[in-house]
Amino acid sequence: MRFAAYEHQHRPRVAVVDDDDDGVLYPVPGVRSLTEVIRAGDGLPALLELGATTLDVPPGPHVSEVRLLPPLRPASVRDFVTFEEHVEGVRRSVEGTGGVPEQWYAAPTFYFTNPHAIYATGDDIPMPPGSTVLDFELEVAAVIGREGRDLTPDRAREHIIGYTVFNDWSARDLQSAEMKVGLGPCKGKDTATTLGPYLVTADELEPYRDEDGFLRLALTAEVNGEVVGRDLLSNMSWTFEEMAAYASRGTRVVPGDVLGSGTCGNGGCLAELWGVRGEQTPPPLKPGDTVTLTVEGIGTVTNTVAPGTEPIALPAGRRRSRERP
Repeated sequence: MRFAAYEHQHRPRVAVVDDDDDGVLYPVPGVRSLTEVIRAGDGLPALLELGATTLDVPPGPHVSEVRLLPPLRPASVRDFVTFEEHVEGVRRSVEGTGGVPEQWYAAPTFYFTNPHAIYATGDDIPMPPGSTVLDFELEVAAVIGREGRDLTPDRAREHIIGYTVFNDWSARDLQSAEMKVGLGPCKGKDTATTLGPYLVTADELEPYRDEDGFLRLALTAEVNGEVVGRDLLSNMSWTFEEMAAYASRGTRVVPGDVLGSGTCGNGGCLAELWGVRGEQTPPPLKPGDTVTLTVEGIGTVTNTVAPGTEPIALPAGRRRSRERP
């Protein structure tokens, strides 16, 4: 089952997307936010029951007649890095080194990114202030639908309510500079994240699950209509259930948390290609460029880069005398 958040006649709504009827929306009565539904329900069974009930009501507009919104407003966004090929290529490009650190294999590493900078498919993406080297990153996100703590991977499957396409927009010049401090990324990843076009419930993707527990979904990235990357989601080194278990270790995951897969390989971002080719080909994104990311079984998100704002000048850090009282 697919759920969409959308704006129609200047009002936010939530609907079930009827794929059998070519994208007709069935509005959920009295519901304005899928985030509220996820937080108020009890995981996947409650969402499926709501969806089945909704299909009994009269249909609404076609998806082409509305402005889609991000499918949810995340409680938090953890972005993992689970593709070896991506790590190899980006380390060459951003850090000037090669290979995969042995420590990377010890656990599914992640960082927290900005839950207040979520964009929908169709939205313009502003250039990050001060950046001239903008990149996309093709990912898939799992959405948590039930609270849990110290989960095992088996238990974690019950806590994943669905999946959506995830574009982790990255200012590579800012990222490269700030990572030299040994902390981050921060402003290199802070301006925009695209989620969409729908939230696809976890049961819909079970037919794609392979014998090792990975979702074998085809991934495609295009820039200005030209394919620059193709991969399989099953090339991840950890499953989403393993990622959710690690995220919940010593803490809790809550409904509305988003777990990004990390960027796929074989052209899942430009920086990986730059690392492999030794030059910035294709070039960094600029205003007017359009990025289209497609994930089999989930859908397609498309965004066009727009001019951003100039950074407000700040002084350099003071070199202190370290005087003591």
